[in-house]
Amino acid sequence: MPAPEGAESPAVNGTAAPETDGTIATRAHYAPPWADVSIIGIAGSSGSGKSTLSHAIVNKLNLPWVVILSIDSFYKSLDEESSRKAFRSEYDFDAPDAIDFDVLVDRLRDLKAGKRAEIPVYSFEKHARLDRTTSIYSPHVLILEGIFALYDPRVLELLDMKIFCEADADTCLSRRILRDQRDRGRDLEGIIKQWFTFVKPNFEKYVDPQRKVADIIVPRGVENHVAMSMVVQFIQQKLLEKSTHHRAALTRLELEAQSEKLSPKVTIMKQTPQMQGMNTIIHDIDTSSEDFIFYFDRLSALLVEQALNNIPFVPVEITTPQAHTYSGLRPRGEVSAVIVLRGGAALEAGLHRCITDCKTGRMLIQSNVRTGEPELHYLVLPPDIDRHEAVLLLDAQMSSGGSALMAVQVLVDHGVRADRIVLVTYSAGRMGLHRLTKVFPDISVVVGRVVPDIEERWVEKRYFRC
Repeated sequence: MPAPEGAESPAVNGTAAPETDGTIATRAHYAPPWADVSIIGIAGSSGSGKSTLSHAIVNKLNLPWVVILSIDSFYKSLDEESSRKAFRSEYDFDAPDAIDFDVLVDRLRDLKAGKRAEIPVYSFEKHARLDRTTSIYSPHVLILEGIFALYDPRVLELLDMKIFCEADADTCLSRRILRDQRDRGRDLEGIIKQWFTFVKPNFEKYVDPQRKVADIIVPRGVENHVAMSMVVQFIQQKLLEKSTHHRAALTRLELEAQSEKLSPKVTIMKQTPQMQGMNTIIHDIDTSSEDFIFYFDRLSALLVEQALNNIPFVPVEITTPQAHTYSGLRPRGEVSAVIVLRGGAALEAGLHRCITDCKTGRMLIQSNVRTGEPELHYLVLPPDIDRHEAVLLLDAQMSSGGSALMAVQVLVDHGVRADRIVLVTYSAGRMGLHRLTKVFPDISVVVGRVVPDIEERWVEKRYFRC
């Protein structure tokens, strides 16, 4: 998730390559809105108000999924001689060669593709990159600000809007002095030396020419309310278009799936007398909370046990203390689980009955009351989840499939192969199962019972008593 500001929401587009499976003739392509993030580039002289303008745009949008990315994060690591020059204020940080544009372009392309991007952390006090990085994932809008935001042709190809921020040179110098003393630990003499040696001549040579490629030139920065309104309206229109495409694509998937059978990768639990008895108790409105939790935990353990049948095992022989040899099976690799909050937490007791030490992650997905789109608000995953042999995705109920589509896409974006994901749910709508397996035909699904497509999320309310 984006470290500076926020999170994300999904969309579905078109159809793609044919599948070999006879039940699913084509695989629908799933593209969440953050896979086509709107990138706004803001360039201008040092001290021209780029950062202030960026934060003002964020405040005007009033959305949680807007991230500000500074080009300063992509300064190159300095060798020993260059580092000494930097501490003497003799290194040119205001020339394009100081920026690692290759890494910047690579990270922007990752974000455009809906992937997680690791952003370098640069220390101006040490004049070096730190060992840690900042993760950005799933922004709807990315504001790229810096003196060279409109410089590299490869970056320009990725931008949806190009802004050049200008201000009086004396104003820029005064702002730079205050910023460098406050935030970068520099002395006044070094700031003035850098200004006249590098900043001012490089502005005329490299920065000012970028105004020629700008869509909007913003004089006076945040005081220019007309320009601010134009930028905000453009971004809002882009987000509205994405939302419209998302709803239309979900409708297409619904129409395509109406006449198809369920995927063979969907396993519906056999309605044995034991299952029927527990379902009867769970659905009885007179069942006490204690009994509901007791029987639902038993049922969730059966669901997880069935899900484990989809995990690759290898034979293993164990010699007991009595010198007997036991031939059995063990998972080929590590198995982890991701809980879709809060419904998935109702299955957690059953998970730990089967795998006591299972690594778990969590994500919170909620539907927007205005648009009906699922939105990702919280995400924590095991750091090595992309190397796990299987990942169980737990949610108590699935109706339309929108949240499940997003949850699977999030795992795929973080490197988990679709064929290693097993969705475990107590109840699911037939349309939701069609949508999910149409887009991700390689995943496995274990469901306790198939229900009408629209069903209120009642399990978590009874399980958690609220």
